[in-house]
Amino acid sequence: MRADHLIRVFLVDDQELVRTGFAMILNATPDLRVVGMAADGQTALDALRRPEHRADVVLMDIRMPGIDGVETTRRLLTTPDPPHVVMLTTFDDDELLVAALRAGAAGFLLKDAGAAELLTAVRAAAAGEAPIAPRLVRRLIDSFVLAPPATKSAEHPPAAASRLGRLTTREREILASVGLGLTNAEVAARLQLAESTVKTHLGSVLRKLELRDRVQAVILAQTQGLTDDSQRTG
Repeated sequence: MRADHLIRVFLVDDQELVRTGFAMILNATPDLRVVGMAADGQTALDALRRPEHRADVVLMDIRMPGIDGVETTRRLLTTPDPPHVVMLTTFDDDELLVAALRAGAAGFLLKDAGAAELLTAVRAAAAGEAPIAPRLVRRLIDSFVLAPPATKSAEHPPAAASRLGRLTTREREILASVGLGLTNAEVAARLQLAESTVKTHLGSVLRKLELRDRVQAVILAQTQGLTDDSQRTG
């Protein structure tokens, strides 16, 4: 594997066992390389400023002492050419999910994820997708629905639902599949399309609906019931 094809990953978690366990899995994979680790947000921010720790993807614990993962993500994403941040979370972090969305998190991964799910999430984030653990999709939507109105308006413009009529039938199918938490490759296999075609259509969906990113698309698909039809026909 050529060095310029490596996906560089930085791990931030206050539990050493989590950091070392994830690092072992990632470093055993030819296209991935862990370039650094930190046990807290401030240490991570300091390290990520150094060239040797430049990362494509940061796996960020959502709860940490000192600067938590949400604030660390918010600060990190204000830096030039920031990495994609995937939040590491547990089932009792519901109240922080919307805050992480507002901070610009690219996706969410449960800390008890298996090796395959971890690798898929890192690769998807590096490709500009928004990995969301399937078990977290419903919790994410519930957290969003229960969030204060100001928070919801920032992450899911109400007008976006009124723009659904702009989508073609194929674009609606892709939006519904994305709403299930599927990656582009999984959507492509599901709909028997080329992955590049899915990427093109999804870009069109985001533009037409004026959504910031894939996570907003997931929220829209779920809250508008698009995934209900997708699950019945998929």
